[in-house]
Amino acid sequence: MPTWDELKEQCMDCTKCRLCETRTNVVFGEGNPNAEIMFIGEGPGEREDATGRPFVGRAGQLLDDMLTMIGLDRTKVFIANIVKCRPPHNRDPLPDEQEACIGWLRQQTALMKPKIIVCLGRISGKVIIKPDLKITEEHGKWFVKSKIHMMATLHPAALLRDPRRRPDSFEDFEALRLKIGEICTHTELA
Repeated sequence: MPTWDELKEQCMDCTKCRLCETRTNVVFGEGNPNAEIMFIGEGPGEREDATGRPFVGRAGQLLDDMLTMIGLDRTKVFIANIVKCRPPHNRDPLPDEQEACIGWLRQQTALMKPKIIVCLGRISGKVIIKPDLKITEEHGKWFVKSKIHMMATLHPAALLRDPRRRPDSFEDFEALRLKIGEICTHTELA
């Protein structure tokens, strides 16, 4: 198993799928690699590809606001994606692209050993939690796999498109706050 820095270096040179041909930057992830909480989105968008950082556009600002609401910030969590390179025109990552890239995320997870994973949106929920996940019905519900507590919530970009769903997401984040208090040992909420 590589170290965190070795893994990041290897990931930055990845050519396992066609997404490497059109990327500006690999978006390895951001935050605390020793965090107990990991957030996983589907893939970088245009702003993320330009900066090499996950969730930095409007959806990222909303995610930051939701983290702040429960006493967290990016220094207390780690934020990653299913795929590390931007799909063209922000389309959903294709199954073969997800399969080519998922090894990076698995290695990140193995090194981090998070206690909680929050899937941001339908695609990450289906890949990480279960293939038949129905995000509109199962967001905010806890699942346990390999001793990791997992929950899917609505993607921040979906909340920007349909603000009426924000209360659902706020309930999910409140459930996250309670779960952190229940099982995390070194994550302090503000």
